[in-house]
Amino acid sequence: MSEKQKVESDATKKGSRRTRIPPRQKVPEQEPHVRNKNFNEVALGYDEALAVKEASRCLQCKKPLCVDGCPVNIDIPAFIELIVQGDYIGAARKIKEDNSLPAICGRVCPQEVQCEETCVLGRRGEPVAIGNLERFVADYERDKNAIEMPPIPEPTGKNIAIVGSGPAGLTAAGELAKLGHKVKIFEALHKPGGVLLYGIPEFRMPKDVLGAEVEYVKELGVEIELNAPVGRLYNVDELLDEGFDAVFVAIGAGAPFFLGLEGENLLGIYSANEFLTRINLMGAYRFPEYDTPVIVGEKVVVIGAGNTAMDAARSALRLGPKEVSIVYRRTREEMPAREAEIEHALEEGIKFITLTAPIGFSGDENGWVKTMKCIKMELGEPDESGRRRPVPIEGSEFDMPVDTVVNAIGSNINQLLAKATPGMETGGRGEIIIDEETGKTSKEGVYAGGDVVTGTATVISAMGAGKRAAKAIHEYLMGKTGSPE
Repeated sequence: MSEKQKVESDATKKGSRRTRIPPRQKVPEQEPHVRNKNFNEVALGYDEALAVKEASRCLQCKKPLCVDGCPVNIDIPAFIELIVQGDYIGAARKIKEDNSLPAICGRVCPQEVQCEETCVLGRRGEPVAIGNLERFVADYERDKNAIEMPPIPEPTGKNIAIVGSGPAGLTAAGELAKLGHKVKIFEALHKPGGVLLYGIPEFRMPKDVLGAEVEYVKELGVEIELNAPVGRLYNVDELLDEGFDAVFVAIGAGAPFFLGLEGENLLGIYSANEFLTRINLMGAYRFPEYDTPVIVGEKVVVIGAGNTAMDAARSALRLGPKEVSIVYRRTREEMPAREAEIEHALEEGIKFITLTAPIGFSGDENGWVKTMKCIKMELGEPDESGRRRPVPIEGSEFDMPVDTVVNAIGSNINQLLAKATPGMETGGRGEIIIDEETGKTSKEGVYAGGDVVTGTATVISAMGAGKRAAKAIHEYLMGKTGSPE
């Protein structure tokens, strides 16, 4: 009996699967005491039996709110129903009608505050595990070597330049290629992927999975030029002058954010982007195979409590220190990281020091950081984020011994490209100003989206911006000269 038949048989015995809903299926994971010593993927993913059982929970709503909660508007009920029918490859292809990067989204998209948050089942229990199912079918299609290219229309004769190969850039490139346009991505680094590559650890986003997703976009006909920083090697005007009909800027927000504290320039103090880039892009996670180690000493402190902070802390732990701590000025309830990432960090042995903020650093005679001076905090009235504002407690200063400090309280937008582009309007933080519906900038033929517009946000929100911009660019180009000849 097939797994589908087993599920249908069970549903028949218990009553319709739409009225007798099984519990949400937990994803198998590496044990915490094992995974905190390696960089292998933590979540092992569903097998066929678990996937079909989880898919059978879907109510197939006539008005699926989950689709409205998805920034790229995947037809979620349709792909889940295909899983129930045992057509896993068909399910993957259904997703790819709207999302060219399903294996990525299934791993790092915060489904719990998007598609799963609006799932009807979540009103009385646990929502359908949409992200886990998306990952399952994407991995199944790849593992079975069953990836096929969608039909591509006749070339339109239009050329589009994409600046940046992160989630917004890859998404826009894939969407435009599927419309028949010739697309070229310019990537500043020596490998494509943007923040997906340099910012997300191997244990959450395996490099081979990311590589396969990038390869899919390339197979659609997209060209990628590496080591090509636009704003330095080229500028936007030069791209337009050289024959590109439109440009989409998706360079992210990878510049460091400094604390402005005394001693911040001591050795052993990193921005989160630098720290994670050294580990992920430069191969430190594969030491000694790659002779690019990151020496962290015995005591590592990560400042901040977002997803990047969790990634930095969990990565540091795997490099072998005796202790890794997260220092955060509010309490756990206010932490912006995904709950699953917080739980994983705690399970792996990371120490949380809350209601504490750094106020300075001191070092040894060789210039290496040795002490982080801190002050205790208490929560006051809510601020503009809706969270209670942390207030320093007078006289509560104390010293914390440290060997490595990672600043993970945010990142800035690199303004190199915008400053090299006359006529492009930017905001006070260096963000590119756009029309939110289309991604159109103040410069003719130039669009932008992702973190370079919003500041640091989620992968899926950047993908949504890339998809909206691709639609607008297509309409702009085809409306400019009518139908392609």
